[in-house]
Formats: sequence, structure tokens, C-alpha cells
Amino acid sequence: MPAETHIAMDDTIRYLNTDLDLTSASDLTGLAAAFEAQGVFALHLTHSEDGLWYATFETNEDHHEADSNIAAMLAAVESLDKPLRAVWGSCTRREFNIGYDCGSKPWAFNQGLSSDLLGRLAIAGASVRITLYPPERFGTLWPGAAKDG
Repeated sequence: MPAETHIAMDDTIRYLNTDLDLTSASDLTGLAAAFEAQGVFALHLTHSEDGLWYATFETNEDHHEADSNIAAMLAAVESLDKPLRAVWGSCTRREFNIGYDCGSKPWAFNQGLSSDLLGRLAIAGASVRITLYPPERFGTLWPGAAKDG
């Protein structure tokens, strides 16, 4: 999830989105086309110099929790025909990366993944990663950010 896609307006913890990250020795263009037909679009699709294909996907629809977002992407995976299912299976990385903006409020914040969704993730051979973005404050730069002037 690119850092530039989220801007913290206040100090509230919030779910941002979930990316589906794939790595494969197989061409991922057919898979990307099939996903797009199901409302899951490629943020990027690259055939790298190392010979591998790298792709990151998101849903066209906004979601307020990871569970429903991942379920929508899994529906696209589950609808694949046999040849594209083999491309999915050949991926060395099939990872759902859940992103949250962090802050100090509310005092407690939680979201969950249902047992049904976890079972579907296991059947699809996918993993889950969680990315927490620190709160941005006026005058504070993230490490590595360019300083003006």
C-alpha cells in the first residue's frame, strides 16, 4: 500500500484498504483481466528484470473493514476458470495486505476476520499481512521523506 495513498486528517485509527499482492514466474496479465471483470483492478502489474511477475490489486468498491474487502477479492479468485486457477496456484506470494492508519483515538479499536473468511483464505492458499501507518502530524516527516527547502 503506497504511503502517498493515505492522508491522516486527524488522530483517528481507521481501516484504509486491503491490497492483494502476487508474485509469480507465470504471466499475470490473464489473471489481471479476469480480476478486473470481477471489480478487482491492478494497481500495478510488472514483469521484472528478475524474470518474475509482480502485481498488486484492490477492489473498485470501498470497504470499511478488511473482512468484506478480502471476501470481495476472494470471490474473484474463487470464480477463476481452471487455467487461471493454475496461474493463481503458481504464485509464490498470494498475500492480502491489510492497511490501517494509526492514531490515539478511539481508546480501543478492533476489527476481525470471520472463521468463514479464514477458511476461504486457507483453501485459496493465501496469507495475510497487516500494515500499520503511523499518524502524520503537522511539521513531522516520515523517515525517508524529502524535506522542503
